[in-house]
This record gives sequence, structure tokens and C-alpha cells, in this order.
Amino acid sequence: MWLFLAFLLVPLIEIGLFIQVGGWIGLWPTLAIVVLTAIAGTMLVRSQGAQALARLRTSLETLHDPTEPLAHGAMILFSGALLLTPGFFTDALGFALLVPAIRNLVLREVRKRVTVRTMGPRGPHGSPRPGGDVIDTTYTVEEDGAPPRGPSGWTQRGAAVARDAIEARRRGC
Repeated sequence: MWLFLAFLLVPLIEIGLFIQVGGWIGLWPTLAIVVLTAIAGTMLVRSQGAQALARLRTSLETLHDPTEPLAHGAMILFSGALLLTPGFFTDALGFALLVPAIRNLVLREVRKRVTVRTMGPRGPHGSPRPGGDVIDTTYTVEEDGAPPRGPSGWTQRGAAVARDAIEARRRGC
């Protein structure tokens, strides 16, 4: 129901604003403002999007929770869509979402309404998961001394950890 109302009301608001602003300043200045806000918004979204991507990379590299950088990135992306949509109302919403304090406020409100369940070594809400911390993997040991072949450093490191674990188990450690 809310989505239907948004699709109904937003275009009506935009049409009303176009008529009002066009009446005050004329057709060409109104169209120029719409084009200029789209260009300015695109540049701002690009720079803030790059910053959000850098924060996401940092959180993933340091193994911190990526929820906040992902949420900020999603809001910046949505902001870009709003800024590219012709209109004054959508531009105002898009520019508002480019302000970090507004994004933090939106994120805080969303967190109040969303329940997040995580899965890790333990199941939901910290209960023990069947099987414990066992990681089942398959690997191949290269006998010729060639470097390990794998699609990424993650799988190479995973294979090395698995190989070390199997060797330790074989030696009885």
C-alpha cells in the first residue's frame, strides 16, 4: 500500500512543483535547474560512492562488520537514482541522503525496525550449531613445488590453513 501511494504521490508532487517553479521563474530556467542538479548530484554521488566503497573495503579487510558501510553505500546509490529523476522533490530527497548525518539518522531508524540474525560458529542468538566449528574442504597438494593454483588469495590461504591442520592432525598435535 505504501509503495502504491509513493508511486501515486511523488509524480503529483513533482508536477505541482514544476508548475509552481515554472510560473515563478519561467520554463527554461526551470529546465536548467533540473539539468544542473542532475549533473551536480552525479558528481557528488560519484565522490561519496567512492568514499563509501573505500570504507567497505577497509571494514572487509579488517574483518569488521560491513553493515554500516553497505547501508551508506545503498543510500548513496538510491540518492543517485533520486537525483537523476527529473524533479524538485526527488532532488531534495536525493541531496538530503548525501548528507552523512541524515544517512545516520535513517540507518538508526531502520535498525529500530529490523531484526538481524547472524550465523557464525554458533547458530542464531548464540545457540550452539550442530557440527561445531568444523570446516569441510578439499585441496590438492602440488608435488612439483609449483605455486598453488586458485582463483584468489582467499582460496590459497584457505588451502594452506587446511593443509596445516591436516598435517598437525597427522602428527598428533
